[in-house]
Amino acid sequence: MPRVKKLDLGMTALDELFMNDKERAENKLPKIFDIPLSEIDDFPDHPYRVLDDEDMQNLMESIRDRGVITPAMVRKKDDGRYEMISGHRRKHASERLGLETLRCEVVEVSRDEAIILMVDSNAQRSEILPCDKGRAYKMKLDAIKRQGQRTDLTSTPVGPKLGERSNDELAEQVGDSHTQIQRYIRLTYLVPELQEFVDKGQMKMRPAVELSYLDEETQRDIVDRIDETEAFPSHDQAIRIRKAFEAGEINYDKVQHIMAEEKPNQKPKFKFSFDRLKPYIPKDYNERMAEDYVIKALEHYQKYLKKQREQAR
Repeated sequence: MPRVKKLDLGMTALDELFMNDKERAENKLPKIFDIPLSEIDDFPDHPYRVLDDEDMQNLMESIRDRGVITPAMVRKKDDGRYEMISGHRRKHASERLGLETLRCEVVEVSRDEAIILMVDSNAQRSEILPCDKGRAYKMKLDAIKRQGQRTDLTSTPVGPKLGERSNDELAEQVGDSHTQIQRYIRLTYLVPELQEFVDKGQMKMRPAVELSYLDEETQRDIVDRIDETEAFPSHDQAIRIRKAFEAGEINYDKVQHIMAEEKPNQKPKFKFSFDRLKPYIPKDYNERMAEDYVIKALEHYQKYLKKQREQAR
């Protein structure tokens, strides 16, 4: 099966943006259209989350002032609608601004080509969450493998396997090592709660990768333990939990025992029920103010105890 022609994944050059349809046709460039937002569907299983954060506010201000400078990229579907490839953030910003259309270029590509385009175009984002990157890498790697599948048995078996070639190709394209790519992909096997801990930076990558080999029930036992103690497993603890799981010796008590062991440089944490503290804290205090209030109360109590000891001498 011939390899799919490599597509130019770069952003549209400035001189291309201002070409008319005739000039674009002469240069064999995709035409640019103003497509109704109501006719554009998001890419299926789009791995990158679109967040209403500060960057989104900045994008909205830019579109409000200057419009969409770089067209989004879409492909036409069999039902006549359009499928977004690149530009989900621009689409979301335009919808929030109440706009009716989005400036787009329409490209004729296969589903696997569209996946590769979608992943590579989003790689230019300033910040990509680890689990989003894992989902994107997995989608692109699967697409690369499908493009290289053999349709006959006449090819020589000598040389690297298809999966190895695909991994090497992806590693060369994205700049991450083969090992690091596999670590990101392993994050996709975590339950959503553990993925959120990783994306928030509360749990490190390497222990998260070890936990990804556990079944859902065991992963949720770990989530419950984290919720109870606000402590996350170290890499060593995660390895031990995985080994116990693979040996068929894991249960909640085992998870609790391993995670209860004190880690190097671990600072003890105290957790109080808010219901117990509520009667002593002003009702209009937020969480931070309540914490300061408790600390000051303890300081006063310490002074009181010190004074009592001095008087007893």
